[in-house]
Amino acid sequence: MTSSFIHPSLFLIAGALLLPFIRGPLRKPYLFLAPMLALGAVVLNAAHSGVFGVVNFLDWQLVLGRVDKLSTVFALIMGLMAVIGTLYGLHVDRAGEHMAAWFYAAGSLGAIYSGDYLSLFLFWEMMAFGSVFLIWFRRGPMSLRVGYRYLLIHTIGGIILLAGILLRYQAVGNITFDLMDVAHPELYTWLIMIGFGLNAAMVPLHSWLPEAYSEASFNGAVFLCAFTTKTAVYTLARACAGMDVLVVLGVIMALYGVIYAVMENDVRKLLAWSIVSQVGYMVAGIGIGTDMAINGAVAHAVVHILYKSLLFMGTGSVLYMTGKTKFTELGGLYAKMPATFFFTMIGCLSISAAPCFAAYASKSMIITAGFEQHLNWASWLLMFGATGTFMYNGLKLPYFLFFGKNNCSPETWTKAGDPSWNMLIAMTLGATLCILVGTAPGFLYAMLPYAVDYTPHTTYHLMETLQLLGFAALAFVLLKKYVEPVDRICLDLDWLYRKAGCGFLWLIKHPLQWCDTAWGEAYRVVGLSSLMTLSRFWSWFDWHAIDGVVDGIARSVRALGDKVRVLQSGQIQITLYYAFSLTAVLLVAFIFFQLL
Repeated sequence: MTSSFIHPSLFLIAGALLLPFIRGPLRKPYLFLAPMLALGAVVLNAAHSGVFGVVNFLDWQLVLGRVDKLSTVFALIMGLMAVIGTLYGLHVDRAGEHMAAWFYAAGSLGAIYSGDYLSLFLFWEMMAFGSVFLIWFRRGPMSLRVGYRYLLIHTIGGIILLAGILLRYQAVGNITFDLMDVAHPELYTWLIMIGFGLNAAMVPLHSWLPEAYSEASFNGAVFLCAFTTKTAVYTLARACAGMDVLVVLGVIMALYGVIYAVMENDVRKLLAWSIVSQVGYMVAGIGIGTDMAINGAVAHAVVHILYKSLLFMGTGSVLYMTGKTKFTELGGLYAKMPATFFFTMIGCLSISAAPCFAAYASKSMIITAGFEQHLNWASWLLMFGATGTFMYNGLKLPYFLFFGKNNCSPETWTKAGDPSWNMLIAMTLGATLCILVGTAPGFLYAMLPYAVDYTPHTTYHLMETLQLLGFAALAFVLLKKYVEPVDRICLDLDWLYRKAGCGFLWLIKHPLQWCDTAWGEAYRVVGLSSLMTLSRFWSWFDWHAIDGVVDGIARSVRALGDKVRVLQSGQIQITLYYAFSLTAVLLVAFIFFQLL
């Protein structure tokens, strides 16, 4: 913290540490206060530009507050999401869950403002360890195991990132977090990109996301959908812009997510697959690397946080009120949850890039940038993915969740209803912002990193979008029976990971265990037997050779002592008599010989 820079993470971390001591009627105002202070700090920091919060640590210079247009726009949307997410879960009476969410948001803001790799890594790990509790607090039958897998995967990603950071420091001699030489990538370039890409859910490193987000608590998923992948998008834009492989990976993500979202039966897992698809557009834009493409990726990240959080709030309300998340256990909820349907529908139109809704202002920027760089194949495939997005998110989700066949049990139908006031207000804020960005995107464009002349509200763009949406609607009507939800397991690449894990377990339990047993038996028969034989020899040598010599000397000394002992009678007077007599005889003899 300096006179001109206030780190917003301080308010969230301090607020989380003090939260358990705030009880009673003060709890809810306090819950709203801490994220509001963090958002206020972000707004104040936006008025500045430069490097702040410089700390000298050992031989390194840590930069905790790098403020520029790229960090500011991401910090603003993250600060806003901390407020909306906390408001949505305001009625949750678990201090630990709010603490985890705030530490998670603080890690994201810290990573965004970091100007060096060391502080980035520390905040990066804070995000991982804070977010896992949002899964565990669901307390579902699978939550514990899913949380452990989530933590394990992100720990592996952190190790890969750290390895890249260390190799980069060895190569260049500094820890500055800035754009790498992506035209001539080294090993550390790939490791850092993979570390960031795992958090961005790049295929094939994506399997953790659908599993974890669908198992999170109803309000924890609102935080999860906003922070991890979009913070990763920020780091990729900062360090890997223009890396050609990201275009390919982004297109694969965009299409791969569509395929699995169309087949999905779980409502929140469908939205999780949608995140994989939509983040693919951002990754592709970063890979294209032009000013237009980076602006499109950043703008799409901002609007994605808005509409995806709105969708998770809508489906989270269904989970909170009914306890169900599968299409085959829901349906016909429009009559029971009209407000929830209204807000969810706005989110569906926003993600589908319908005119005057959020993604209409951002997705086309990435596609246009691809055409400008003559990456026609990528742009056409991304447009095809946009058609699939409207099919599964704009049509399938609202139809089978709120209309269609009513699969609700009597108990589920009785419990269904619009949620509490704070959840409705949070959804109102999200929906309003989605419409505002879609109809008047000028204020968003003004915050983007580069000054690019782009106008989405043109006749050509409008007609193009309507054609795509019309084609998707026709395909949905014709293929509705094929996309109708079925309660089944859709195998993904995580099947390979699980099989690899089973193979590793088999390797440990059979070949390696057999080798260990064989080695132990060989050691017992050969090594241990030889050792015992050698030990017996040394015991014999010690007993007969060493002890024989020592004991023999001792016995000789004792025998000599017995012989000398006969000269003593035990009376000191007699001893003195013999001594003086002997002395006198010797003295007389000496005098006699002198006289001669």
